[in-house]
Amino acid sequence: MDQKSMRKLLEDLSQGKVSVDKVLLQLKKAPFEDLGFAKLDYHRGLRQGVPEVIYGAGKTAGQIAKIIANMQKNGQETILLTRVKPETVKTLSKKIKMDYNELGNIAIIGKKPKASGLGTIVIATGGTSDMPVAEEAAVTAEALGNKVTRLYDVGVAGLERTLSNLDVIMSASVIIVLAGMEGALASVIGGLADCPVIAVPTSVGYGASFRGLSALLSMLNSCASGVSVVNIDNGFGAAYQASMINHMEPASLRTRSKATK
Repeated sequence: MDQKSMRKLLEDLSQGKVSVDKVLLQLKKAPFEDLGFAKLDYHRGLRQGVPEVIYGAGKTAGQIAKIIANMQKNGQETILLTRVKPETVKTLSKKIKMDYNELGNIAIIGKKPKASGLGTIVIATGGTSDMPVAEEAAVTAEALGNKVTRLYDVGVAGLERTLSNLDVIMSASVIIVLAGMEGALASVIGGLADCPVIAVPTSVGYGASFRGLSALLSMLNSCASGVSVVNIDNGFGAAYQASMINHMEPASLRTRSKATK
């Protein structure tokens, strides 16, 4: 159960639409379920605002199918499945309908929520080779209820490509910048934007890039204020953080909103 569902349940209780016993039953349910190979955290949405996400790497199709079935049985309407290979999806798709993005190795099961964020998350890449990680970030952000604008292949090797998109960059609520090689794009965009910039180093580049380590160190040493950095190729983590930022409200507004409901 997520925060929205719990709020609806409590509102229904206050209006006499449901019984105390029904609410008590919901609250008594265990916060997790032990499937033997996995322990599903059903209260994560209530604690964090976002339900548990399935990390597909290393899991069999049978394990993933069982996890999905139990999530759905417990009311999770949107399920995000990351790092899942095409062959696994081919097996799962025989029984489970999903929207699979092969480039990003990520799938959405169930309905995609409407955008509810405060603004737009812009996702910019240095090159086309960064797109697999960028698509993981884009699909994650969309699954978490955000409007997303993609700016691909706007790296510093042709800076005019970045500068031709200043309107998009300067109107964003959050920007995720993905780059390999020396990772300079994060600093460039960080110096242009008035919003948080989340840098994602990618494992793209020749030998001395050390599979993303060079970009990681460059981004950590960025001279642009407002740039934060996630791990190499962690498009999911960047999008999750960006979504949290894009859904934040001032504490005074949150308190007032809760008081009037």
